[in-house]
Amino acid sequence: MSTATTTSARSPAPPDRSPLISWLAVISVTLGIFSIVTTEILPIGLLTSIGASFTVSDGMAGLMMTMPGFLAAVSAPLVTAATGRIDRRTMLAVFILLLALANFLAAAASSYWLVLVSRVMVGITIGGFWSIGAGLAAQLVPAASVGRATSVIFSAVPLGSVLGVPLGTFIGDTAGWRTAFLVMGGFTLAVLALLLLAVPPLPAHQATRLHVLTTMLRNTNTRYALVTTFLVVLAHFGTYTYVTPFLEQVTHVSTGLITVYLLVYGAAGIAGNFLGGSTVGRHPRATFATAAALIAAATFLLPVLGRSDAGAVALLIVWGLAYGAVPVCSQTWFSKAAPGSPEASSVLFTASFQATISLGALVGGAVLDRSSPSTVMVLGGLAATLMVLAAWTHHARKHTWPRAT
Repeated sequence: MSTATTTSARSPAPPDRSPLISWLAVISVTLGIFSIVTTEILPIGLLTSIGASFTVSDGMAGLMMTMPGFLAAVSAPLVTAATGRIDRRTMLAVFILLLALANFLAAAASSYWLVLVSRVMVGITIGGFWSIGAGLAAQLVPAASVGRATSVIFSAVPLGSVLGVPLGTFIGDTAGWRTAFLVMGGFTLAVLALLLLAVPPLPAHQATRLHVLTTMLRNTNTRYALVTTFLVVLAHFGTYTYVTPFLEQVTHVSTGLITVYLLVYGAAGIAGNFLGGSTVGRHPRATFATAAALIAAATFLLPVLGRSDAGAVALLIVWGLAYGAVPVCSQTWFSKAAPGSPEASSVLFTASFQATISLGALVGGAVLDRSSPSTVMVLGGLAATLMVLAAWTHHARKHTWPRAT
């Protein structure tokens, strides 16, 4: 994938270390991102039970998804600009420790506002860790392995996205939602230990300045990447955040079966990630637009076909396949729009993705509290359809991508 090569193009060579230690360092960064993504979306499968514990509505409980994304969107560019002179290993450790503390705080929270405080901590971690960790491969492994190492690091995004919800839901159903956060806190501490053991000191080098980001926004292709990412992520998280209430109220699925349904969705998402990753380099517009079209179809049809178990499962499979391709498609669009500024591309990708996750959860929650889960699905389908139209318009105007280096 082009992102792998561009991200590392101007990075310094890694120190002479054994291959085992080098790859353990890569794995520790990957597991850090996996922990972050899983913690961020963990409330989706636990939304109803958490809301019931504090007597808040499903829409109000959706603030657990809104808080981290907005904070991550703000912290991604600010952290990138402000921490340019601090050792990257130190910063990674600080953010992973903050994530562990956030999970433990959520597990022990005596009131809903403490849960929201923990989500603020999660948001800061997302923006900070991702903006630093995404471009570290060239400082961890030899040049010949940079592409493979970067692919491994980025694989944590879809894996965390598609596995985090069903696994968290399973733990929550088995031992309570607090236990799910407690388990994530313990896992994150284990990741911290591995990171401190395997990642070498990483003195900071040239960092992206804020003016580079504003310059990128003048690029037409970057603006299209922002618009399409906004629409498809809004469609997905405005609906998927509330998929548990939909399955409970419309499909009438039992609590235990919801976990199974989300696992099926997760398996489809992993397949979608690999399918999207294999085609997006050659056909970026078609792959991204196809993913959005499938999300639109799934969410439009759920209020009708999702009333039966078979229909709900079939549409969740389609939805999972489609969304599994979305992060890699969005990231590739940003990368191709500005191949000479890989770190800045990563920051814009992270900020736009996270801000829209928050907005989607916020809008979906407001609609849910005033109408029904089916209305949420239909509105998500409309947003995904607009994304397809935007991608088609971009193609019709014959914009060409700069060649990625």
